[in-house]
Amino acid sequence: MLALLVGSVGGVIIGAIPGVGPAVAIAILLPATFSLDPIVGLTMLLGIYGSSMYGGAIPAVLINTPGTAVNALTSYDGYPMTQRGEPHRALSLAYSASFWGGMFGIICLILLSPVLARIAPMFGSREIFLAALLGIILVVLAHRGQIFAAGLLAMFGIFLQTIGLDGVTYTQRYTFGLSFLSSGINLIVVVLGLFALSQAFFLLTAPDNIPDTKPVSGRMSAGLKELMKHKRVATVASVFGVILGMIPGTGEFTAQFMSYTYAQKTSKTPEAFGKGSSEGLIASEAANNAVPAAAMIPLLALGIPGEALTAMMLSVFYVHNVIPGPQLFQNNIDLVYGLYFALILLNIIVVTFLFFSTNLLIKIIRVPTRLLGVMILILSFVGVYSLRNSLTDCMIAAGFGVLGLVLKRLNLPIVPIILGMVLGGIMEVKLRSALPRLNTPFDMIDRPIAFIIFILILLVLALNIRTLFKECRAQRPDDDHDLHDSQTR
Repeated sequence: MLALLVGSVGGVIIGAIPGVGPAVAIAILLPATFSLDPIVGLTMLLGIYGSSMYGGAIPAVLINTPGTAVNALTSYDGYPMTQRGEPHRALSLAYSASFWGGMFGIICLILLSPVLARIAPMFGSREIFLAALLGIILVVLAHRGQIFAAGLLAMFGIFLQTIGLDGVTYTQRYTFGLSFLSSGINLIVVVLGLFALSQAFFLLTAPDNIPDTKPVSGRMSAGLKELMKHKRVATVASVFGVILGMIPGTGEFTAQFMSYTYAQKTSKTPEAFGKGSSEGLIASEAANNAVPAAAMIPLLALGIPGEALTAMMLSVFYVHNVIPGPQLFQNNIDLVYGLYFALILLNIIVVTFLFFSTNLLIKIIRVPTRLLGVMILILSFVGVYSLRNSLTDCMIAAGFGVLGLVLKRLNLPIVPIILGMVLGGIMEVKLRSALPRLNTPFDMIDRPIAFIIFILILLVLALNIRTLFKECRAQRPDDDHDLHDSQTR
C-alpha cells in the first residue's frame, strides 16, 4: 500500500512537471525496486506509469505544454478552455475521463484473464518467437516516416543483447577481449542512459525555463457530471485504448488520434474541436489512460512488452525469477490478482488526490528546468552505480545518454533500441529451443497458433507495402508536374 501511494502520487507529480515523464522516473527507480518483493516493486512502477498521464494533463491545460508526450492532444481543447476562463472545468473533465478510461482498461484486463489463462499454455517456443518477431515488426512500422531509422535502431538493440558470454556454447561474443563486456550490456544501464541521462543532458543544454502558472478555483468534481453526458465518446475512446494497448508498438498515440478523430466525426459540433470541445478532451484522456492496463495483457500472458515502460517492468519480473508468460497464471495467480487490485486502487487514489491537491501541484510545476536536469543527472548516476558498484557501468550509461541526446536532437525514436534488446533476447532463446525439433523451415508454422501469427506477420507487411505504394503514387503527379514546369522554364 505504501509503494502504491508513493508510486501513484509520485507519478502525478512527475507527469505534471514538463520535461521529466514516466520513462525517466521508472528508469531512475528501477535499481531500487530490485531489492523489494516483486508485487511491491511492480506496484510502485505501475503507480508511476498509470498516474503520470493524469498529472500530464495539468500543464497541458494550463500552459499549453504537455507534461508527458501522450498528453499532446489534451492541450488542443484543454488550453482554449483555460483561455476562456474555465481551467477548473477542463481539469475536472480531464481527471474524470482519465478515471473512466483507466477503470475501463482494468475491467477489460480482468475479464480477459480467464481467456489468457486458457490460451497461454498453447504457446510454445516457436509461437512466442513469432509473437516477439511480430512485436518488433509492429514497433518498427509504428514509426511512420521513420521506418528505416526505427528498423536500424531495433537491429542495434538486438545486437546489443548478443554482446557477452553466450549462455549455450559459453563462448565470448563481440567482447573484443574487453573483460567488462563479458557480462554483457546491462538493460537497465542502457535504459537509464537513453531515457534519464539523455533527458538530463537535454534539459541542461536548453535555456532555463520556469513555467508561468496561476491557481485554479472551482469544484473539481463537476467534470464527472459533464462526462456522463458524453458516455459514448468516453467508452469508444477507452475501447480504442484497450485494443491498441494490447498491440505492441502502437499504444497511446495511435489510440488518442483514432478516438479524437472518431469523436470529431460523430459530434454534433465538429467545428468546436481544437477550440475547447469537451468531447475532444474526453476522447483524448480516456484513450491514453486505458492503455496502461491493456499493455499488461501481452506482458503477463506472453512475456512480450509492447513499449519501453512495460519492457522496464519485465526486467523486475526477471530479477525475481518470476517469468511472465504461459505459466504465470498457473503458478503465480496471486501476483496477477495483486496487480489487478493495485491498478484499481491506483486510479481511485490518484483521482481523489487530484480533486483536492491541484493547486499544490501547480506550484510544483514551477521548478526551473536546469535544476530538474541536475537532479535527474545525480539520481541517474546513483541508480547506475548501485546496480553493480561499477564505474564502467556509469561510463557506458553516459555514452548511451549522449546517444539518446543525439537521437532526440535528430527527432529519431529511442524506444526501438530498448524493445530490440528485450524482444531480441526472447527471440534468440525461443528460436534456439525450437530449432532441435524442426526438420524443415515449414515445421516452424505447422501448429495452428504459429500459423495464425505467421499469417498476421505477412498481412502486416503486405498492408504496409500497399500503403507505401499508395504514397509513392500520390507523390508522382506532383513530381511530374514540377519536372514539366522546370523543363518549360
